Amino acid sequence: MINKTVSTIAFDADDTLWRNEDIFIHAQDEFIKLLLAYHDENFIRSHLNGVQVKNLKHFGYGVKGFTLSMIETAIELTEGRIVGSEVHQIIELARRMLATPIELLDNVKTTLKMLKKDYRLIVITKGDLLDQESKFTRSGLVGLFDAFEVVSDKTTESYNQVLTRNGIDKSSFLMVGNSLKSDILPVLDLGAQAIHIPYHSTWEHEEVENKVLENYPQLQTLSDIQELPSWLTKSK
Repeated sequence: MINKTVSTIAFDADDTLWRNEDIFIHAQDEFIKLLLAYHDENFIRSHLNGVQVKNLKHFGYGVKGFTLSMIETAIELTEGRIVGSEVHQIIELARRMLATPIELLDNVKTTLKMLKKDYRLIVITKGDLLDQESKFTRSGLVGLFDAFEVVSDKTTESYNQVLTRNGIDKSSFLMVGNSLKSDILPVLDLGAQAIHIPYHSTWEHEEVENKVLENYPQLQTLSDIQELPSWLTKSK
């Protein structure tokens, strides 16, 4: 039996449908190796994270903004001594990130095929439009979704705009994602439903303090996407 209170299910993309954070972690490790002659690993990692967060309002989320933050960090931490060939290494690192094959998470495709029979499925993701469209096309999941939305950031207002644009009533909407800060809490604040499916690693900027979560007793968490169909049946 389907859950008649839910008619549209939206999924985050990165680290909900396919692996993404691992690519950034690997790239960050490679970048740190480039600067180890100037500073220790922890200092480089901390400085890069700070620059990334500062630059979000200028460059947004995604590989391109991350690349600009790496270049800025390299200039600052070498006091301008970084050479053109090293900057080129950073750019090549970004190209490899963008070209990384899409690796779907376990049970994603079979679960989506099951849900497609009874629900309208959409993707709501944030980041660089070109990069996200490319990943979606290469994922092999295009035919399973009715809409694909890329937003600059995930806020209650941006979700409300997506729902309005697609003619979706919040009372019949369910969001599924790995980030509490981006995928879950803004949707709960909107008055809709959301399911948290944690990924094994989370960018520090996306973490939420436990005292904040105490304000969301309605928070629901599953350990794997394949549990979603049975959750929908039980919660109808």
